This record gives sequence, C-alpha cells and structure tokens, in this order.
Amino acid sequence: MKLLLSVYLPLLPLETLRPSWSEPGAYAVMHQEQVTAISPDAARSGVRLGMRIGGVSAIAPATVILERSLEKEALALDAIAMALLQYTPEVTLQADFSILMDVSASLRLFKGPHAICSAIARSIAALGFTARLGAAPTAQGAWLLARSFRRKGTVFRRRALTMKSLERMLDRLPCGLLPAAAAYDEWLAGIGAKNLGALQRLPRTGLLRRTSKDLLADLDRAYGQAPEMFEWIKVPLTFSERVETFDRIEHADALLHGATRLILQLVGWLTSLQQAVRVFTIVLEHERGRAAMPPTELEIALAEPAWHEAHLVRLLKERLGKVELIAPVIALRLDAKKIEPMLPPNESLFPEPGGSPQDFHRLLELLTARLGAENVLTPAAMQDYRPEVCNEWVPLTEKYRKLDGDEVLEGRPFWLLPKPIPLLMRGERPFYGSPLKIIQGPERLEAGWWNDQTAARDYFIAQGTDASCYWVYLERTKEARWYLHGLYA
Repeated sequence: MKLLLSVYLPLLPLETLRPSWSEPGAYAVMHQEQVTAISPDAARSGVRLGMRIGGVSAIAPATVILERSLEKEALALDAIAMALLQYTPEVTLQADFSILMDVSASLRLFKGPHAICSAIARSIAALGFTARLGAAPTAQGAWLLARSFRRKGTVFRRRALTMKSLERMLDRLPCGLLPAAAAYDEWLAGIGAKNLGALQRLPRTGLLRRTSKDLLADLDRAYGQAPEMFEWIKVPLTFSERVETFDRIEHADALLHGATRLILQLVGWLTSLQQAVRVFTIVLEHERGRAAMPPTELEIALAEPAWHEAHLVRLLKERLGKVELIAPVIALRLDAKKIEPMLPPNESLFPEPGGSPQDFHRLLELLTARLGAENVLTPAAMQDYRPEVCNEWVPLTEKYRKLDGDEVLEGRPFWLLPKPIPLLMRGERPFYGSPLKIIQGPERLEAGWWNDQTAARDYFIAQGTDASCYWVYLERTKEARWYLHGLYA
C-alpha cells in the first residue's frame, strides 16, 4: 500500500517566534509591511491577513507585532523534518511550509495509517507547531488534502487511502488550491470550473492553450497520472543541534519544552541511522557581551544505549530538575557524544517476574539523574589480581575497566572476609572448625610488587567435615602460613 503524508504548518511564521505551547496572546507577524500570520486571539480581535500595521493598531491595539524571520522558519522546518525521521527515512521539504513523508514501508510497524498519523501529530505538537495532515497515494494529492479544512481533534487531517477515494475527494476541492491555477481563477470561475473535478473534465488541448503546462502537470500528479520524483533529505553523520529560548529563562524547569524539541530531533536522527545514544550533553548558553557567563554543560550517560523519546525526555527532566542556573539561559544545544549500533532487546522465552534487564538499566539511569552520579555506585573490576583490591565501587556513569585474564577468577567465592583469618595447623592440615581437605587448586598469585605491597600466595578450595567449602591460601614466605579468605554459599 503506497501512502504519502503531507504535513502543512500554516502558522509556521508565528510559531517559530511563539510556539504553540507558549503563553497565549494576540500576536501578528509582519512581512513586507503586511500581516502574514496571526494568532487565534488576534483573529478574534479582528486582525486579518494582509493588513498593514496601522490597521492592526487601529482595530486591535493590544496585538503584539512580531517581525518575520525567514532564517528561523528554515531552521524550524529542518528541525521538524529531522524529528519526523523516526517514522520513515524518506522525508523531504515541500513548498509553502510543508514536509512530505513516504510512510508506505512504516505502516505495519506503526499499526496502520490512523496510528502513524496520530503519532506524527503528537510529535509535531510536542515541537510547538500546529499541523494539518493530508494522506494520499500521491504527493500532490496529499499536499492538496492538507490544505483543505477539516478539523479532527487538535489537528486538521484528511486521508485518502486508495486512488478511488482520492479522486472523489480531489473532485470536490476548489481549483484555487492548485498553485498554478491561481492566475486563472477568474477565468475558470467564469466557465463554471469551480472544483478540480470540473477542471479535470475540460478538454486538455483547450485548457493547455488558455492556461499553462504547470497547471496540467499539477493536476496530473495529483490524480496519479504523472510520475513524481523526490530528493529525500540527507542525514548528517554527527548530531549537534541548537535552539534559542523565546525569553530569558531563569528556572531550569522552564527549559523542558526547548530540550524536548532537541530530544525529538535526536530520536529522528538516531532512528534514521539505526543508532542508539550512550552519552549526550545539554549545553545551556547564558548572556553574551559584558555580562557573559560560560555555558553550563550537563552530561547524561546511559547504562545502555537508548533511542526512545519517552525515556530520554524523562532522564532529561530529572536532570534539569536538579540544576540551579547561575544566569538566565538564552539558548540550548544538544550534542550526541557517544553512539552505538541500535540493537533490539532480546526477548526471553520465560521472562523474569522482576522485569527485563532493560527495565533495570532504565531504573538505574533514572536514579542517577535524580540522585546524582556520585550517589549511585556499582562494583567494577580493577586491573589487579589481589582479591582485596581487584574490585571497587565506582559511579554508574564511569566507564568500567575490564580485568585481563578473567579465566583466573573462575571459582572464586562471592563472600570475602574483611581481613584474612590465620588458621591453625592440625595433622599438617589447616584447621577451621574441623580439618580442611584441599579439593581444588592451587591458583598462584603474585602481585603488588609495583607499590611495595607484594603478595605471593597459593589459593585453594578446601572442604570441612560438614561439606562446607572455604577459600584458603598458603602464604609463600618463610613462615608459610595458611589463611582463610573467603566463604562459599
């Protein structure tokens, strides 16, 4: 099943300056001395598109006038396209504030057209933008449906899943929706061609003579009668994205919306490359100029690589909740420091009742973000064979150091005594409650010579008369004494 989605962003000029989640109010965006976008509050006050600033001031003096930023709009479109890569690698920009997606290969993964449209709508809303979605077997058809008004929930959606249903829906749309038909709107109305169905039925030779090739080409692409070619966006090999705040933020909690936008972009980037992030940083940029302050950098290390939006946002929220800002924040930047190939979790035939290893790792990451890395410790192996120093407790985020010669450690007990206990000798056997019988060994150990703490020992597994097992060693010195160092459960 072929299905393309067109994501139309009608309020992009406004929402690049005031996102949908920002404080509501009457706003009007000016471009070339005319209103090019308005907020719902401004529309209710009587402000209309095309007005000049004097008319806006006369009708609604409380309306806040914003200057359009084409640069910010381009950055916002790129950010949205990057975030949508989590649904399909085939994403490209269209004309007039639109993004095209080919989700044909993703429908089964996201459980059908309705589910994937809902997921895309939620992602765009989280980014702070209002969207209208059109779905159709052709890109031009999806583009036209996205511009026809039909509200459902918090977004505008129109879907045609087959060519037959697309033709029915296109036939009812006004000719003015076709970009190439705008110049001939009066002539088409005069001959009674009020919708695309009527336009489609006109003789093509006469229509071509009185209009243009572009109009026929748009019409043919919409109805699937001409091929469509796309150049999908190329994903960079590194991720470093920045977003400016819309005010001087003085509390870290207020940064979550902007940080969520960066996380969504990161998720799209990771998914497109089939990668997962192990370590990423959030850089909080402060004021510049005379009162310049160095940026605040937060590093977030994960117990295992991840690429899921909800998990990354939750970790970031916990981390931001612990931050005390040294100065107001004017921008955020997210850098992916360490990534690894994306590996799907292995499903166990008989899952543990306590949850999967992934659940355990997520818990550890959440505790680290909430309590601080220095307060969540884990045992790590040291490059030393002496049992009393071969392990230590380190922060969870610290890179584990692997001990060479792991095969030597096989057979060592879990319980070590805080200090080895000297053993008595009876009948030329070490004695601990009863004479001990050597059943395995020796494991010869020589270490510590580099810091004048030389240890020369032969370790054995010994068994008492009650079948209890002990880890003992013979110190290879002149005295040759026996010591108890560990217990087996």
